[in-house]
Amino acid sequence: MKMKYTIYILLLLFTFNTYAQEFKKSDPKDMALFPQRNEIRDVRKISGIWKFKKDTDNKGIEEKWFNGLEKYRQIAVPGSWNEQFTDMREYRDWAWYETEMFIPSAWKGERIFIRIGEASYAAKVWINGKAVGMHEGAHLPFAFDISSFVKWDTKNRLSIQVENIYKDDRMPSGAFSSTNISDYDYFPYAGLNRDVWVYAVPAEAYVKDITVKPSFKGKKGVLDVTIEKEGRISGGKIIITGNGGQVEKRIKFSDNLANISIEIPDVRLWSPDDPYLYEVKVILGDKKNTIDMYSLKTGVRTVSVDKNHILLNGKPVFLKGFGKHEDFPIYGGGINYPVLVADFELMKWTGANSFRTSNYPYDEEYYNMADREGIMIIGETPAVGMFTTNDTTQLLKNEARCKQYLQEMILRDKNHPSVIMWSLANEPTEKGRRPEGDISKEYAYKMFADYMQTAKELDPTRLVMYMGSFTSPSEWFDLADVVCINRFYGWYQENGRIGSGVKLFSKELDELHAKYNKPIMVTEFGAGAIAGMHAVQPEMFTEEYQVELIKAYLDEAKTKDFVTGMHVWNFADFKTNQSIIRLGGYNLKGVFTRDRRPKAAAHYLRSVWKK
Repeated sequence: MKMKYTIYILLLLFTFNTYAQEFKKSDPKDMALFPQRNEIRDVRKISGIWKFKKDTDNKGIEEKWFNGLEKYRQIAVPGSWNEQFTDMREYRDWAWYETEMFIPSAWKGERIFIRIGEASYAAKVWINGKAVGMHEGAHLPFAFDISSFVKWDTKNRLSIQVENIYKDDRMPSGAFSSTNISDYDYFPYAGLNRDVWVYAVPAEAYVKDITVKPSFKGKKGVLDVTIEKEGRISGGKIIITGNGGQVEKRIKFSDNLANISIEIPDVRLWSPDDPYLYEVKVILGDKKNTIDMYSLKTGVRTVSVDKNHILLNGKPVFLKGFGKHEDFPIYGGGINYPVLVADFELMKWTGANSFRTSNYPYDEEYYNMADREGIMIIGETPAVGMFTTNDTTQLLKNEARCKQYLQEMILRDKNHPSVIMWSLANEPTEKGRRPEGDISKEYAYKMFADYMQTAKELDPTRLVMYMGSFTSPSEWFDLADVVCINRFYGWYQENGRIGSGVKLFSKELDELHAKYNKPIMVTEFGAGAIAGMHAVQPEMFTEEYQVELIKAYLDEAKTKDFVTGMHVWNFADFKTNQSIIRLGGYNLKGVFTRDRRPKAAAHYLRSVWKK
């Protein structure tokens, strides 16, 4: 009997281990620098048409789908599965992606990485049937060293399991309806929504991360640069090129880090009027032998505040622009480069100088474009709502998730001069969306204060804030550099009564500034409008009403010298959950339609902002 029991246990262990695999978590530092091709490095994009299979019962790992998909469909990467398939609009559970990638023997002796632009919400990765790693958290990239997994001069199978399941300890938070769609106000697109890359770096040593902190005094600019490397190399050099000049300095590493301060004479500052970029090139090696190199573009500028203004390069700047979403027909939340270019053209057409990456970090090309075009960005984490439960274990997981997002976002976007502020949360509340979700005010404040402090330690060069709604605790504004509010008087409150709504808006602005003595930015305001719907007298959902409400808010803001920015909600109509206030499943507050046709409000903003 004892022998039979032992054999039974061994059989169970053997059966479990046939599909149980170890998945290491991705190291955020591995994705800090975007893949680059130069004299030393090589990179290949492997986006395109992949194999795809739905895994409703989550049986793929047990059945070893990582060894090759059968009875699959085809899917475009990047792109959301919700928009590509007729039967998966509201699907959030498990699904599998598969493609093949060719790794040339010319890369032998190098370190090979795979970088996935994002996976909503969680992913596990296999190469040739072997477990590589996992990442949890949407909207930001992750990377793995796959050197030991690849086969040379042949096709390698890449398998990725993705799921977008809601859990209380994930971000963004928010309860879900019976149709399994979020009740936060944008569509929870799922899948591989950004590009996937495979690339090679030198195995002997390579540049792992570069952090550039700019400043200036008079005509002299300063770049304080921290370089992190991997491998056995003791030194190298850094070259700053721009504005007709070049500065070169040697660097020496200690414990894989090198810190150097470089002065730039006759500095040309980055600003919306002159978005000038310098090239920062880091070279590892000595005079005879170059081991690795990496270059990036950045700008010299400073961001600060006084009691009434955001200051760019020491001068007041007024932020005029929009909240946005990564959302477009067919692509869903997937990156669409022609739409990206068109959006910047339309923003400039209206006279906007800024936008906010509501409610999550966007694809990196948005930031590259903004650097070149002189558009200022408020970079936002996916911490929407923040609290949905009073369970201590889940709250601690929420806190860890928020800090993970913060670290990954800053690691990726820290060298973009266009990013002038970090938004740590959109409309957070200390009350859960379900009755049992309430937590103490003291706990919520302490957690958020620690969260804010972490942001300032990770990046002391930018402003830090959050976007407060009616239900957000206003006392948290004493932690922020700028008081940012989302207000819809005349829409959600005082429905149809713009005049009385603006009076309440004006009164609240005065009270907030008197209490906190900080600049105020209105990060969301506006009204829904159905394109082509008109009325002789402005009525809700007409284009005339949208224009009149936006005009009233902008006019009132002009009377307050402490209002430092106005962002209309939203740039374009976007897909969200179905409800009786979301006609067709869309939020219609865009001044452009979802396919980027201007409403009357877009023309009005152009008439005002272009001045």
